[in-house]
Amino acid sequence: MDILAVSLVALSYFLGGVPSGYIIARRVRGIDIRKHGSGNPGTANVYRSVGRKAGLLTLAADALKGFLPVYLAIVFYPEQQAVSLLCGAMAIIGHVWTVFLNFGGGKGVATTAGVFLALLPRCMGPAAIIFFVAMGLSGHISVGSMTTAAVFPFLALMAGSPPAYTALAFASSSLILYKHIPNLRKLLRERAQLEKHG
Repeated sequence: MDILAVSLVALSYFLGGVPSGYIIARRVRGIDIRKHGSGNPGTANVYRSVGRKAGLLTLAADALKGFLPVYLAIVFYPEQQAVSLLCGAMAIIGHVWTVFLNFGGGKGVATTAGVFLALLPRCMGPAAIIFFVAMGLSGHISVGSMTTAAVFPFLALMAGSPPAYTALAFASSSLILYKHIPNLRKLLRERAQLEKHG
């Protein structure tokens, strides 16, 4: 890779690491979002702790962090999948382990969505439907996120995506599911309590 490609990959990490939810919560409510709700600086916690507008703004900002560097990589290096792949991976890593918050960050859902909106736009429509159906049926954003993460790599496979992009889909989805383990445990505890008292 040339110096521009290397710079773009490095920029992807730092852009992905911009703590959108933390900044928005500070500006809108004057709070450290890490000390409220779930403690996660992502869309869902900002939505619950700060409000609908702040949550949607965080969603848009986090998705843009993933989309923009990958889009630029595709524009400047249309024949080099490795550059766009690395930019996408670094944006996700930057969001989940951001240098700006002592390497703590969000779960990567919105940023990953932005990455694949640029890489595999045909898969994002079905993914959005799956997310909203799962969220609507369960009443939990986390269930929508986990369900979509579990299904998305197979959408990529069925769409005949390049193997490297499909591999990134499996890797990023696995990361999202891993980051949601605390949510899953909480949901299982809530279900157990309901069954106990039901």
